[in-house]
Amino acid sequence: MKGRVIVAMSGGVDSAVAAARLLDDGHEVVGVTLHLWDYPDDAGPSGHGRCCAPEDQYDARRTADALGFPHYTFDRRALFAEAVVAPFVASYLAGETPSPCATCNRSVKLRELFALADRLGAAHVATGHYARTVRADDGSVHLAQGRDRTKDQSYFLYATPPADLARMLFPVGESTKAEVRAEAVARRLPGAEKGESQELCFVGTKPHAYAAFVEARAEGKVRPGAIVDHEGRVVGQHAGIHHFTVGQRKGLGVAGARPAYVTRVDAATGEVHLGDEGALAAREAVIDHAVLSPGVELPRRARVRVRYRHEGVAGEVLHSPEGARDGDGAGALRVRFDEPVRAITRGQVAVFYDGDRVLGGGTIRAAIEA
Repeated sequence: MKGRVIVAMSGGVDSAVAAARLLDDGHEVVGVTLHLWDYPDDAGPSGHGRCCAPEDQYDARRTADALGFPHYTFDRRALFAEAVVAPFVASYLAGETPSPCATCNRSVKLRELFALADRLGAAHVATGHYARTVRADDGSVHLAQGRDRTKDQSYFLYATPPADLARMLFPVGESTKAEVRAEAVARRLPGAEKGESQELCFVGTKPHAYAAFVEARAEGKVRPGAIVDHEGRVVGQHAGIHHFTVGQRKGLGVAGARPAYVTRVDAATGEVHLGDEGALAAREAVIDHAVLSPGVELPRRARVRVRYRHEGVAGEVLHSPEGARDGDGAGALRVRFDEPVRAITRGQVAVFYDGDRVLGGGTIRAAIEA
């Protein structure tokens, strides 16, 4: 027996296979599911496919029973509402487009899983994330992308503290999603053929669900405003800036001879600014609340991803006197890209890579036009 491992069980295929592989490897597995949210009526058929939904908690328990290890569910709804949902709403009202999955991993899931691991005497915490850890020659452990680039989740884990990262296991990180799915079917695991979970688990699936979610929690802070073109002329009105994000083309409510895109959302004035696609290009970005992996010194060349579905663009990462600092973090950084980058958006996360290895990241606070 290699020792006790806490496995985060979402009720999905990835965490089920992760648990099965750890058992095969001789670990003592304890399954843990965090109840984070009470889901709306439009969460999908029977609520399935919603990360940590009640039905998925049941599937996690079924998997644990089938494989023969204990499983526990812990209520963390209050913490999730405070640490993830409230900042999510505030970010949209501030004209940003937040990345709540990164916030959740840092402020809720990993924090609570490691606390439970310590209480239960577990040396490691394992998840079904498509990510990897790599041990350097000096013994330090670094986060790296998963082998399946289409499912890689290192982007959302960039801020994991080194001490926690050294205790983490990613059993499916070297596999592709297709391989994991086939293994779940071959093992006859419960829910082996269930659908994918939603990327954002706490918002419903109806049209305009994001806007409705924000409005229901905005406490009267939503206000209408003007839509203006690149010359500052008012070309329309809107019902709230939370309906818009930089780069958006559809649903603007205005007509013109040429395609128009959201180029800026101004929370102070309530204005939504439009322009052509060329106006979305930026050569630099200011990054707030940044963290760097141990041993990373700046300035540094890196591949920088400015959103989850972004492969990344080469550039230089350096310190900046602007922005805010979180505790012992790197504070504010500036990224100078080798080529223009489209639709760099306030509130999103920028993550820096050297090959597959994660060097750090932070929250985008400003884009500087090309």
